[in-house]
Amino acid sequence: MGDGKRVSDRAATDEEAADRGFLGTLDPLVIKATDGRVVWEMESLDFLAGAGSENVDDGLWRQSALTAKHGLYQVTEGIYQVRGFDLSNMTIVEGTRGVIVIDPLISAETAAAALELYRSHRGDRPVTAIVYTHAHVDHFGGVLGVVEPDAGIPVVAPEHFLDNAVSENVYAGTAMFRRGYYYDGHPLARNSAGRVGIGLGAGASTGSIGLIVPTLDITATGQEEVLDGVRIVFQLTPGTECPSEMNLYFPKQRALCMAENATHTMHNLLTLRGAQVRDARMWSRYLGEAIEMFGYRSDVEFASHHWPTWGTAAIVTFLTEQRDTYAYLHDQTVRLMNQGQTGSEIAEDFEMPPSLADRWHTHGFYGSVSHNVKAIYQRYLGWYDGNPAHLWQHPPTAAATRYVDVMGGVAATLQHARRYLDAGDLRFAVELASHAVFADPGDDAARDLLATGLERLGFGAENATWRNVFLTGATELRYGVGRNDISAGGLLSALTVTQLFDTLAIRLVGPRSWNESFAINWVITDTRELYRLELSHGALVHFPIAKPRQADLNVRITHARLAQAVAGGSFSGVDMTGDTGVLPRLFALLDSPDPAFAVVTP
Repeated sequence: MGDGKRVSDRAATDEEAADRGFLGTLDPLVIKATDGRVVWEMESLDFLAGAGSENVDDGLWRQSALTAKHGLYQVTEGIYQVRGFDLSNMTIVEGTRGVIVIDPLISAETAAAALELYRSHRGDRPVTAIVYTHAHVDHFGGVLGVVEPDAGIPVVAPEHFLDNAVSENVYAGTAMFRRGYYYDGHPLARNSAGRVGIGLGAGASTGSIGLIVPTLDITATGQEEVLDGVRIVFQLTPGTECPSEMNLYFPKQRALCMAENATHTMHNLLTLRGAQVRDARMWSRYLGEAIEMFGYRSDVEFASHHWPTWGTAAIVTFLTEQRDTYAYLHDQTVRLMNQGQTGSEIAEDFEMPPSLADRWHTHGFYGSVSHNVKAIYQRYLGWYDGNPAHLWQHPPTAAATRYVDVMGGVAATLQHARRYLDAGDLRFAVELASHAVFADPGDDAARDLLATGLERLGFGAENATWRNVFLTGATELRYGVGRNDISAGGLLSALTVTQLFDTLAIRLVGPRSWNESFAINWVITDTRELYRLELSHGALVHFPIAKPRQADLNVRITHARLAQAVAGGSFSGVDMTGDTGVLPRLFALLDSPDPAFAVVTP
C-alpha cells in the first residue's frame, strides 16, 4: 500500500523521458463514436497537473500524472508513438511505401484519431502492415479504425494469438469485463477522490472493438520479416504478460520494442480482472534473453505502455531490474512455499530487495507484490492451501449468515466492524462488514459501513487497480451497478467455426438439456468446411467431419452468416433441410451472460 514516499526521487528523469519527442496532440482530447457518445477524453485528468492529494498515494499520483500525458511522440528516426489516446500506446513505424501500425489500441474510434494525429504531422501515408504484439484487447481491438478488414496487408502476430484472444475476450469475456469494470474503476469520477488511472495508463476506451485475423504467425525466436522495407527480428515470449506475446527488434534503428514485458511498473502475474496465471520464472528468463539478444545493441527501448528509455546502458539497467523483479518474486515465493507457508502468509511479510524497491518502475502501481506472490502460489499449488478445514468451506452468503449468527446478528457484527474501523484495521473491518452485507444485503447501515471502509482502503493504495477495486465496490454499495459500455461482441466475425460453436456450448444450461438429444450437420459454404454438432448428455459437442452423415438437421451457411446467427439467434433465410425446429430448441436451452452480476453484494 502507500509506500511511494520512501522511493528515491527520479521524477525528473521520468518526466523528461515522458516528454521527449513530443510533436503535438489534440486540444481538447475528446473522441466520440458515430452516435455522439464520448468513448475517450483526457480533459478530466487535468487536475493531475496539481501538487497531489491526501486521497491519493504520492507515488500513484506521480505515476498517474505521467500516464496522463498524451500526444504524438517521436521515439527515434522513423518510429513514432501516439500515447494517452487509450490505455495502450499505438506505435507507427515508417516504411518504404507507408506505415506499420503496432498495437492499434482498444477501439476503432481512438485508433483512427491516433492515426489521424500522426498523419497531420507526418503526411497521409497508407497503412501497409499491422503487428499485434500480444492477445490482449488493448493491443488489437481498434484495428478497424486504421485499416479496412479486406485491405490485403500483412497482419502479424505471435503463434496461438487467436486462441488466446478468444479465450480471454469471448469465452470468459463477460466475467472479465465485469471484473475489469472494477479494476478499471469504470463508474468512478475522474478526480482525487475517484479514478486517477490504472497505473498502466489513464484507463480504457469504450468504443467499437474489432479484429482482423492474423495472416502471418511468428513461430520462433530469431524469426525475421521485412514489412514495407523494414527489417524486424522477433522474440517469442509465451507465458509472460500474455500466453501469446512477442518482442520486436529493429536493427536499422537500433530500437527494441518490449511489448508489455517491461513497463514502468511492476506488472501483474494475475490481473485482478482475471486471466491465466503468468509464469514469473519464464518472464524473467525472457527478459534476460532480450538483454542478451538486443539490449547491448539498442539505442532506444519502448513498449506498448508508458514512455521509452534511451541509451544502451540505461536500457540494460532497466531491463535487468525488471528481470530481477520477477525472478525474486518467483524464487522467494517458491522457497517459502516449500517451507509450508500459504500464499497469503508469504504475501503478508514479503519484502523486495532495497536495490529494487528503490526504483520507481518496480513499484506496484499496476501489479503488486501481494497479489503477485499469491499468483505464483496459485500457479504451482492452486486454490487449496492444504488445510483440510479450507477444503469444503461454505460459499460467501452461507458463510456470512453463520458468522453473523455467531456474532449475535447484523447489528452486533457492525458494532465490531466499527471498532476495527476506528482502530485503523480497515482490512478486518471490511471483512466483518462484508459478512453483514451478505447476511442482510438490504441493511443500509451495513452497506454504508462497508463502503466507508473500502473508500479508506482505496485512498491509501499505491496500486491503481487496488484503489479502483475498493472505490468501485464502495460506489456500487451506495448507488448500484452502473452501465458498462465495453463489449467484445465485435470479435465474433473473426472467430473460427469451432470457436463460434464454443460460444454456444458454454451458454448451454446443462440440467435443462439432460433429456434433449439431436445432431446437426453444418456446411460452411464459402470456406468448404463441414462440421457436426451434437447435443448429448447435456453437453454440446462439435467437431469437423469428412462427409455428412444422418442428422436431424442439415444447414448450409456462410461463415459470416453463422457469426450473425450465433450472435442473434436468428437463422432466417438460411438453407436448411430436415427438422428446422431443432435450432429454436437449441437456443431455448441457452442462457445469456449477465454483464452486471453482483460482486460486492450477494
